[in-house]
Amino acid sequence: MNDSPLHIQPVIMAGGSGTRLWPLSRAGYPKQFLVLTGDGLSLFQQSVRRLMALAGEAMTVAPPLTVGNEEHRFLVLDQLREGGAEPGTVLLEPTGRNTAPAMTLAALQASADGSDPVLIVASADHVIPDQAAFARAMHAAAQAASDGAIVVLGIRPSRAETGYGYILAEDDGTATASVTQFVEKPDAATAERYVADGRYFWNSGMFVLRASVWLAALQAFRPDIAQATRAALAAGSTDLRFVRPDKALFAAVPAESVDYAVMERCPGSSFPTRMVPLDAGWDDLGAWDAVWGVAAKDGNGNAVMGDALLRGSRDSLVHASHRLVSLVGVENLVVVETSDAVLVADRSRSQEVKQVVADLAALGRGEGLLHRKVHRPWGWYDSIDAGSRFQVKRILVKPGASLSLQKHHHRAEHWIVVSGTAEVTCGDRKLLLSENQSTYIPLGEVHRLANPGKVPLEIIEVQSGTYLGEDDIVRFDDTYGRS
Repeated sequence: MNDSPLHIQPVIMAGGSGTRLWPLSRAGYPKQFLVLTGDGLSLFQQSVRRLMALAGEAMTVAPPLTVGNEEHRFLVLDQLREGGAEPGTVLLEPTGRNTAPAMTLAALQASADGSDPVLIVASADHVIPDQAAFARAMHAAAQAASDGAIVVLGIRPSRAETGYGYILAEDDGTATASVTQFVEKPDAATAERYVADGRYFWNSGMFVLRASVWLAALQAFRPDIAQATRAALAAGSTDLRFVRPDKALFAAVPAESVDYAVMERCPGSSFPTRMVPLDAGWDDLGAWDAVWGVAAKDGNGNAVMGDALLRGSRDSLVHASHRLVSLVGVENLVVVETSDAVLVADRSRSQEVKQVVADLAALGRGEGLLHRKVHRPWGWYDSIDAGSRFQVKRILVKPGASLSLQKHHHRAEHWIVVSGTAEVTCGDRKLLLSENQSTYIPLGEVHRLANPGKVPLEIIEVQSGTYLGEDDIVRFDDTYGRS
């Protein structure tokens, strides 16, 4: 018997746009990076902490390998550092191809040094309150996976849920159950039958298996995905912690989910498939109704985040980001307020919020993509006012960070320092500005804003001109590879 600890490679799937949690979740800052529960950590940070806490005598746990969107690369690193985790490799998908190619990228990267770690593949948007129960389930799953099994974490259903896939599993007297079948999201009547049957579990989307087992199973069932993903990664590039598959080759990879590509084909095949039940309060926060379900509530069943005043109202969720929200005499509502949008929905129909995002896209509106406050690798900007031929932004630059060396064809800019120290490049001049000092950037002038200090720099920027869009930027040099 081998008593050496298992080598675990956590894989966190951090892609996705979380459209059903609009307007808080946007494509530029999706739900996995939001704080939606009371512990002050984003869902992504919770996932990292939960997986890293598995380390002990039975397991060594490597820094997390994250698969995410190119646009979110600095969000991933910032949140890892803020959460106290050692940043691992970040695999950047140039375009979304669903979860099977994403998991294949992770397996290839994890085994690139010749090792064959046990992968614990988890989504970045799960809520799992009971860490002890999670650890017990993961230890059992990892042990089975180390012997060659493909293991899925199953959740005993608490209701007839139509939004999840299900697993049919048979208890065969061992620590894990034998998976007989993966079934798709059912209609309401079928979901009721599954819950009454007792052998069906929700598919949590968390998988535990060796990297080599996943690659072998994918090669057996979907060699087209395996070969195309391998080619895209081999032709890609590495930049510090970022690994980028080749954009054109990755776009040609067939888009498919883990379940369709492999898992549904495994029962009865040469790839043993097992399930470990997880009873730890799991939820994937797929919609606002799920957020209400896991939130702390008052005596009337109301969950409140932010500044809210409720009178004669029951079983409602209020998320107020910027101002007071008041409810009077209503029930079963979701009310979400942000700086540029307000959602009011029947809680039972919160799955339909994603259609609002689709409607916004069809209308050519930007509220489905970005918040008024937009995060950038150097900090953030908040568009606090705009009108004909002018726009006002509040800008924060992190210590030691700088914007690109750039110019604009259609606008001039005034900068006023609110706090910190600004290093300004304007044409051939370079100057330092401190609190209450200002400068002017003429239209067409090459310029740069940097923070040479050790505290955040905050400025007010007033733009004026004929066109004020974000695409009026010509970059000459950029620390973050955007030039």
